[in-house]
Amino acid sequence: MNHPSIPTASHVGAPSRRRRTVLALSAALLGLSVAGAANAQAAWPSKPVRIVVPFAPGGTTDLLARSLAPELGRVFGQNFVVDNRAGAGGNIGADAVAKSAGDGYTLLMGTVGTHGINQSLYARLPYDPQKDFAPITLVAAVPNVMVMNANRARALGIQTVADFVRYARANPGRLNMASSGNGTSIHLAGELFKVRTGVFMTHIPYRGSGPAMADMIAGNVDVMFDNLPSAMPHIQSGSLKAFAVTSAMRSPALPDLPTVAEAANLPGFEASSWFGLLAPAGTPPEVVNRLQQEVAKALNEPIIKERLMSQGAMPSGNTPAEFARLISAEIAKWAPVVKASGARVD
Repeated sequence: MNHPSIPTASHVGAPSRRRRTVLALSAALLGLSVAGAANAQAAWPSKPVRIVVPFAPGGTTDLLARSLAPELGRVFGQNFVVDNRAGAGGNIGADAVAKSAGDGYTLLMGTVGTHGINQSLYARLPYDPQKDFAPITLVAAVPNVMVMNANRARALGIQTVADFVRYARANPGRLNMASSGNGTSIHLAGELFKVRTGVFMTHIPYRGSGPAMADMIAGNVDVMFDNLPSAMPHIQSGSLKAFAVTSAMRSPALPDLPTVAEAANLPGFEASSWFGLLAPAGTPPEVVNRLQQEVAKALNEPIIKERLMSQGAMPSGNTPAEFARLISAEIAKWAPVVKASGARVD
């Protein structure tokens, strides 16, 4: 009688050992892959990181970037270098970042102009403020402040917003208005003021708040709706006469200064600014989250927080999701303002 052969121990063990070997090798390769990815991520940053400021040095965008850069450099062990790429209302610098690799080594200090206003203002925007960027965090929100060269204001007898409106109405075109560039919040605040008060001023755009302010101090231009942090030192020195802030509420940094809504009897007038850190789309979420956490910590440091607040800035440090929602809301908010102002850049 034939009996089926019974496998010996060697027959059973051989394929079992082979399976164990294959499984062990697969697990090892998977482990190496995961470890390699983790090590690559942990290595960031392994070289200097560039923060593009889309305006010339000296303005609030630049001041905020230069306040954060050394703190981030200290935490991450690499230099964070500020790179000023001015022009086209911030579009040149923003577009350069939008077209950069999403590797965490190129960041943008974006503004309400680059990510809230310009989409409605420019006929052809070279980047998409939402699709082309990974929001990191809102750094700070600031009011704008209506300021005039102090000597010029005294010579013309202008000491209040009401004085300014009366003079401008009586002398159409004699006053000019400086801004940090077409489409910036500084420009749009002035345009909104012109629409609401019915005055006419010649707009003179610069490549940033710094150059515009230099001409203001020199007496070459008359009025500006500058970001409060960059205007504050000149207000304190007496070079500029401050009339009012453009925010809905008075600024804690200048509590005695009225809002434009109060001073000119313009209910609902508001044209504030904000500044936030963004990366190119596709930047790893781990890098985005690490940056947000460290920026939030830096903004909460007493020395940095008090310095920014004394200049009129309100530090934030919110999450990427919260910042993304703000950008979406600001695009919707500014579209009718741009339309009402009649401002347009082709």
